Amino acid sequence: MTDTRGPQPQGYDGYASGALPSEREPQGQGQSAQPYHPPQAYPSPAGGGGTPGAGATDGAQSGAQGAGQQPGVAAVRLPRTGARTTPRTRKARLRVAKADPWSVMKVSFLLSIALGICTVVAAAVLWMVMDAMGVFSTVGGTISEATGSNESNGFDLQSFLSLPRVLLFTSVIAMIDVVLATALATLGAFIYNLSAGFVGGVELTLAEDE
Repeated sequence: MTDTRGPQPQGYDGYASGALPSEREPQGQGQSAQPYHPPQAYPSPAGGGGTPGAGATDGAQSGAQGAGQQPGVAAVRLPRTGARTTPRTRKARLRVAKADPWSVMKVSFLLSIALGICTVVAAAVLWMVMDAMGVFSTVGGTISEATGSNESNGFDLQSFLSLPRVLLFTSVIAMIDVVLATALATLGAFIYNLSAGFVGGVELTLAEDE
């Protein structure tokens, strides 16, 4: 009969001539088995008898000493040379959308009262200064001579511009000013709210104090 399988691979001869795994002699019978060392991605540090944690600590300390710092001291970030150290001024852009008429009326009322008191005090001080300088007596004498006659003494300016009469007149003006200022301020608040609904109100830019 003819063998039709063709030439056999040479590899099987080696397996056939070699010893079976059960027949092989154990290696290093006279020596103790070596522990298994897994492959390392990074080489061990010099004098690598220590643990990996100790090697990392030594590397960190050596890096700190190389940078001019003592081990165990936290690193301090130094400012860059030429960096801008001047603090920036923060700004906020705001818009007054509405003014409360009631609050505007209260504030304007108090301010107008304070202005009226200042007006009365200023009028009293001015009258006393002018009276001490003799302005009323000089001007009053001139007006009396100009308007006087043989039957009458003329117009008496000093009695007309006396201090009580001046203070009364100034107080009346101050009271009228309080009423008008309060009414106009409240009306102005209503007008501002109407105009702010169309144009958006007054825009303000606020900056932080340096």
